[in-house]
Amino acid sequence: MHDSGADTAPGEIVVASCTTLGTTLVIHLTGEIDHYSAAPLRALLYSAADNGCTGLVLDTAQVIFCDSGLLAILDWWPRHGRRLRLANRSRAVQHLLNLSATAGQQPAPAESLSAGGTS
Repeated sequence: MHDSGADTAPGEIVVASCTTLGTTLVIHLTGEIDHYSAAPLRALLYSAADNGCTGLVLDTAQVIFCDSGLLAILDWWPRHGRRLRLANRSRAVQHLLNLSATAGQQPAPAESLSAGGTS
């Protein structure tokens, strides 16, 4: 059997902290965001939206890997007038956003992805 070296295990994303400031949800993430690990985060965001949260700040300084699972979240949240801000973008997150923009698949309007800083 040939081993391509690719890691096929799902990533693990950890919500290091989650707070609300009025109607804005602030989440600090650590770990890896992929299609599988994003499911609990999506559930959290669906619940927050259902409970009236209209703003989201994602601190991704400690995210070491991300793929289209994160892009799907960044595409979904700003719908229906919700606001999104990425704070402290890790290299992995910034790389994914750069690739997405280069491919013409910007996940959300540029103003909704205002930088809270890059790492």
